[in-house]
Amino acid sequence: MKTRTPSRRRFLSGSLAMATTCAWPAWPAWAAPLPPMQVWKSSSCGCCKDWIAILQREGFKVQVFDEGNNAARARFGLPARYGSCHTARIGGYVVEGHVPVREIRRLLEQKPDAVGIAVPGMPLGSPGMDGPDYGGRKDPYDVLLINRDGGSRVFSSYR
Repeated sequence: MKTRTPSRRRFLSGSLAMATTCAWPAWPAWAAPLPPMQVWKSSSCGCCKDWIAILQREGFKVQVFDEGNNAARARFGLPARYGSCHTARIGGYVVEGHVPVREIRRLLEQKPDAVGIAVPGMPLGSPGMDGPDYGGRKDPYDVLLINRDGGSRVFSSYR
């Protein structure tokens, strides 16, 4: 009796199924634990609360200060032109505005010589500005890496 060898198609479909069910976690278990984060925001800001909830679902330990963020932003050396509705501090970096989790993790992994990262303003479609209240609208925006001299460059773009 002749033994059958699996077809290429069967092999590839099985491999694809295995790859989709064994996806890598967003923050690998072997990576260093996330440092704690502090967030300064207005007590009445709903989009800030939504952004914080996203971070917490992704494993960030967040301490919240409902006293506004202008003083914190100035204290950490982030120029006002990069401002948004909340300012965070994690791992020695400033995270200003509705920055995606992926970019915060990338900042912590790469450890650039910078003040931090920012999404200036409050672009619709960014994390925390993406709920049903915004009608699914998604505006393009950039995550900026803020240099120590106050300049910036694009860290990543969302289109």
